[in-house]
This record gives sequence, C-alpha cells and structure tokens, in this order.
Amino acid sequence: MPQLAPPLVPGFLAPPRDEPAPAREPASTPPPVSDDGLGDLDLGLELEEIAENSINNTVVVASEQDSKIMVGKEQESEIMVGKEQARAKVTHSIVFVTGEASPYAKSGGLGDVCGSLPVALAARGHRVMVVMPRYLNGTSDKNYSNAFYTEKHIRIPCFGGDHEVTFFHEYRDSVDWVFVDHPSYHRPGNLYGDKFGAYGDNQFRYTLLCYAACEAPLVLELGGYIYGQNCMFVVNDWHASLVPVLLAAKYRPFGVYKDSRSILVIHNLAHQGVEPASTYPDLGLPPEWYGALEWVFPEWARRHALDKGEAVNFLKGAVVTADRIVTVSKGYSWEVTTAEGGQGLDELLSSRKSVLNGIVNGIDINDWNPATDEHIPYHYSADDLSGKAKCKAALQKELGLPIRPDVPLIGFIGRLDYQKGIDLIKLIMPNLMQDDIQFVSTDSFP
Repeated sequence: MPQLAPPLVPGFLAPPRDEPAPAREPASTPPPVSDDGLGDLDLGLELEEIAENSINNTVVVASEQDSKIMVGKEQESEIMVGKEQARAKVTHSIVFVTGEASPYAKSGGLGDVCGSLPVALAARGHRVMVVMPRYLNGTSDKNYSNAFYTEKHIRIPCFGGDHEVTFFHEYRDSVDWVFVDHPSYHRPGNLYGDKFGAYGDNQFRYTLLCYAACEAPLVLELGGYIYGQNCMFVVNDWHASLVPVLLAAKYRPFGVYKDSRSILVIHNLAHQGVEPASTYPDLGLPPEWYGALEWVFPEWARRHALDKGEAVNFLKGAVVTADRIVTVSKGYSWEVTTAEGGQGLDELLSSRKSVLNGIVNGIDINDWNPATDEHIPYHYSADDLSGKAKCKAALQKELGLPIRPDVPLIGFIGRLDYQKGIDLIKLIMPNLMQDDIQFVSTDSFP
C-alpha cells in the first residue's frame, strides 16, 4: 500500500464549478505567524498560553504560571462582555479538527465550543482553520450553502484502498471553515448514528477526517496562501484523535510538520473510538505504531472466555502522542485521572499530568445573551430582570402549565444520559413532585 508521505500529490482535479467562488482578496504577504520562541506570556486566554508552550515543545506546570496565564480582572471582563479583544502578541496558524461545529453540525457542547472558540482566537490575530466533515442528511444540507468547492481532491490509503475525499471552504468570521466531503458523511440520521446505534463505519469515517485534516494545511490555498507546516493542531475528542498519531508516525519521519505541535482537547472521555485490534491494519499506520493505540479490555468487560479483549483505541493514541492535553474544566482534568472518572485511561492520563491542564468552557455571548437573544419572547439583563418573569410565563403557556409567577420552574437541559446525572433526577423526582413545583426537561437522547 502506498505511503501518504507528504508532500502528497493531489489526485485529479475536480470538474470546474458552475459559479465562481466568493471573492476574497488574497493578502499581499502571508499572514504573520510567529515562530521566534515563547514571547510574552500575558496572552489573555489560557489556551494561547498552552499553545505557546506546545508550539515550542516546552512544558510549563500550570501552578507555576498562574500569575502569567490568567488575565487581569479588567481585561477578563472585556473578553467576557464581548468588547474588542486585544491582539495576541505572538500569533500562530491553528488548525481545529472536530467531528462537529456549530452552526454547521452539532450534537452537543463539542459543537458549541468548536463553533465559537476558533472565532475568538481569530479575533486575537491568529490564522485559524476548522476541519470537519460535510454532513448531508437532507436537513443539514443548507448549512453548507455558502461553502464553495475548492477543486482539491486527495486519495487516502486506508481500509484496503485509496479513498478519494474533496474539500469545501467557507471564510466566515475571519476563520477558514474547511469541510471534508465523502459519501460516508451523506446519510440520514444524526452525526454519529441512528436509532439503531452508532454507525458501524465510524472508525473509517473519522480516519478519513484525520488524514484530510493533516493534508489540508499543505494543499489548500486559502486566501491566497497555504497554512504550511508550522501549525498547531487542536484535536477534539476521539473523532480527531488519530491526527497526533499521524503527525508522529506518517509525517515527521519525512521531515514534514517537524515543528508543528498538537493539543488534545477532551470534552467527553466516555467516547474513545474503540474497535477490534484486527482493524489496525486498515488505518494505514506503520506496524511499529500499534502500541500507541493498543487497548485491552479488563476481563469483566470481555464477551466470552476466549475473548482476549484486544482492541485499538483512537483517544488513547492521542493521549500518548499529543504534545499537550486539556479538558473542558479544571475539575474534569482531575476527574479523568481518577479510577472513577478515567474510563480506563486514568493511569495513562496521570502519567501525563505535566502536560495536562483544565480550561473552563466559556460561552459565545453573541449567541447566548438574554439581552439580545432573538429566540426568546422578551429580553432581560442584570440591570432589568422584568423580561425574565415574562419569559417564564410564556414558557408556562407554551407547555400548557398553569401560569403562576409564585411556583418554582425547574429546567434540565442536557442529554438524557447517565453522564449527565439523569439517574439522580429520576431518584428524587417522586419526592420533588410532591412539592408545588413545575419541571421541564429536554428530550435529547445520546
């Protein structure tokens, strides 16, 4: 099987577009990207602090840098209320790789973060690309209506053949949104499965995504220039976790991406992309890298006496090979190192504590602001809460509940999943409903 040794020569060019791509003035010079050391540490966002140390292969213990990592109260306030953000003193080419990003495709918090954090980083002067699948299911198709066909094809050697993928691109909010197109992303149902469970070819689908994400900075001319090899890859959850492995096993041995770095962001450790060990040859990785993904289920989790529990684990591969690891909160960074919360990876994550940090997920206040939200009937703010009571009454009316300002209205917003504590709600519900309360829950299932 041929190696995907970069620089990869793209396959044949796609047929020309019927209509021209949206105009975007190429820069007179490539966007400035610094590679001259750590620079100043007062970058305002902790992810940028981690980026600084990752891109230079430097380990900094968070507790020793707290005073330099966190912004001052005044600057932090400006960022939180959405005022113009100060430009970073050291900028990078950043490539987010994700299975979802709002508003294009979203199943949960991963989509929220990957839809808003890249925009925030671009506002601080970084050059940012987001690489995700182009999901078409009949209803989401319109979300990609502004993305144009780049006419770039590449062939990816994996799963017993050379699989062709193409790229679509939209430039929005100073971010390059790149969509990987392949027939496996075109099907009814949600992003990762249907009513019968997870799709059986998810390993194949996200292997394609990871290869394509590694190639995109090398082959796509966006705004007149490719991103090139000096990139920081931000890989999110198991869907993107093969990227750090590919960088280490397939690119750096050829001298490509030798100065790039990768950050693994763990949003949900419960999903790890585990498949039978027999699928390893399908991934197109050298045999000597099997240990990076090797996973053995404990005896109690095996199906029968002859089952050896041998598997490959995408997320484990990223934990082993990523330069830095972050979780979506400080508490979660501790939780994943415990036997109770580590989902079998606690010992490995504990061994990488020196490069493990927690960053609290923020919110996009352009979308989640009751003072301006177009999806609520009345607006309110910290200075004027009158609209909040009106919103409560409107919700009670919509759901057929008695319109009573005096009764507590309790809401649960989240997947009906054990991870979200739905078992605790079920436990207390009989006693809770004996009181004079109203309870509203979403109907989002895993």
